[in-house]
Amino acid sequence: MKIAIIGATGFVGSALVKEALRRGHEVTAISRKAMTADADHTRLQIVAADVADRETMTTALTGSDIVISAYNAGWNNPDLYADFIKGSEEIQAAVTAAGVRRLLVIGGAGSLYIAPGKQLVDTHDFPEAYKAGATAARDYYNKLKEDAQLDWTYFSPAIEMHPGINTGRTGKYRTGLDNPVFDADSRSRLSVEDLAVAVIDEAEQASFIRKRFTAAY
Repeated sequence: MKIAIIGATGFVGSALVKEALRRGHEVTAISRKAMTADADHTRLQIVAADVADRETMTTALTGSDIVISAYNAGWNNPDLYADFIKGSEEIQAAVTAAGVRRLLVIGGAGSLYIAPGKQLVDTHDFPEAYKAGATAARDYYNKLKEDAQLDWTYFSPAIEMHPGINTGRTGKYRTGLDNPVFDADSRSRLSVEDLAVAVIDEAEQASFIRKRFTAAY
């Protein structure tokens, strides 16, 4: 497959690039800054572009079988909410303009339901530092659901998905839809390497078209 990955130098994006190349796919890695890891790989094309540059983005995405967006507006960005929404909408527009049918968006766990009618981001103990980003990801998901043209998929990671989850790549995970997946210890955890496995599996298998899914151990 020809896979375009946006946000390719980030924590999640770099893992996606590595997993896609591992499986023999052709990858277009798009980021605001040039990447160095795997830079000389024969199946890797590197594009430095801002998501707001629709013309460059559209050109870079044209010919892809699927676009995976790991876009992040920056956790320390004071305009994180607005910039995430705007950037995500620009990506969606560029995908459509490029004639690519499939868009897989890496969102957040904040929009997962922990009880009927209650999402994680709305709980009283949700970390304030992540609230703007989580709320933006939730609100963009609601916008994405209105798109009747694209075969979109929205992925919500496990609640615990950070560099401290050091299980590496096990290739094992369980999936859910709108509720977190918990293990025997009542924890929702996944390494970034296994997140990449789950996402590239979805790119290959198309099991959650016009749906949201989540994955954890």
